[in-house]
Amino acid sequence: MTTIASNVESTAKATVLSYIDSLNHENFDKARQLVTDDMTFTGVLGTREGADVYMQDMQKMKMKYDIKKAFADDNDVCLFYDITLGAITFFSAGWYKVKGDKIKSFRVVFDPRPVLEAQPRK
Repeated sequence: MTTIASNVESTAKATVLSYIDSLNHENFDKARQLVTDDMTFTGVLGTREGADVYMQDMQKMKMKYDIKKAFADDNDVCLFYDITLGAITFFSAGWYKVKGDKIKSFRVVFDPRPVLEAQPRK
């Protein structure tokens, strides 16, 4: 028997996985449709307020995600993934909060040393 909670979880998880797939295929228009206008992002190296600002950054960085595991609990989805940014790949965890059928907020944590070490010295 399927419960309401499991339906919410599967919908939230499907939304997040579709978002990541859209980013991997550089379909930024589709990815943008899967986040709320007032979406917030919190990461190790900064924060972003608003979907348009965040998506502009994503178009520049063109990161690729290799999902290792996806968990869902109600409207919360957690992903463990390797993220590739240029020549750097690092392990990360993302906590996504879904409202309706769109991502409302997410936080990403990772060890920033590989990213910082790849930055040109000033």
